[in-house]
Amino acid sequence: MTTSRTLTVPGARLYYEVRGAGPLLLVMGAPMAAQEFAPLADALASDHTVVTHDPRGISGSILDDPERDSTPELRADDVAALLDALGAESADVFGSSGGAVTGLALVARHPGRVRTLVAHEPPLLELLPDAAEQRAATDDIIETFHREGVGAAWVKFMANAGFDVGGGADGAPTPPPGEPSEQDLADSARFFAHELRGTVRYVPDIPALTGGPTRVVVGVGAASAGLLTYPTSMALAELLGTAPVEFPGDHGGFLGQPEEFAGTLRRVLGGEGANGPFTR
Repeated sequence: MTTSRTLTVPGARLYYEVRGAGPLLLVMGAPMAAQEFAPLADALASDHTVVTHDPRGISGSILDDPERDSTPELRADDVAALLDALGAESADVFGSSGGAVTGLALVARHPGRVRTLVAHEPPLLELLPDAAEQRAATDDIIETFHREGVGAAWVKFMANAGFDVGGGADGAPTPPPGEPSEQDLADSARFFAHELRGTVRYVPDIPALTGGPTRVVVGVGAASAGLLTYPTSMALAELLGTAPVEFPGDHGGFLGQPEEFAGTLRRVLGGEGANGPFTR
């Protein structure tokens, strides 16, 4: 059974869902909304209370000021408010992509609220040797959105991220198949105009991540070696002094293999690291 709720936070009204019973686990993305995590949440709900939410400005989470940028820090404060609303002093957190960046900010800004953070493929482009080139690529993607729209921006974004976006007769990349909904278009516009830059330029507070009570585990997809988020994940793991844990699939492995992905996540939350029992 899934319960839908809303929570008023500074500047926004958050939509979130609660399912299952057991230890509290927050599962989140950015800009990915609660709906996309439903199969994974269902797979975990037999032994966890799983909370998913729409990040501020995405899908059902409405902003007072639609022009306000979404930052990892703001999203982290939203998650802390969710914990308060749930009456929880702390919880385990699984964050994927931009949601992993939110989780890193949560640990730094709200010490003690996270027991274990599993940061799955955070796009921390500032940790890469070619960070300056990546900043320029991000700026170009955002400029493409403003100039040519969502479809062209997604093609550039996916190509830069390392995904195969195919090509037309002239060799130009082609957009993914399928007709996006109005909500998809609105969420994509929000992402490119107000969220992407702040997420990929976030620099994690390594002393806060290693010096506090939270156990931080970096997750990488078994099929992600060619993706941009693979080296960012490896760089974060090296800074933390831990080995990354391999999860099924690629950057969105939880979408195609939710049961297998949930099994790996359970083992990690139970204390298992890349080489057996977790050690820092």
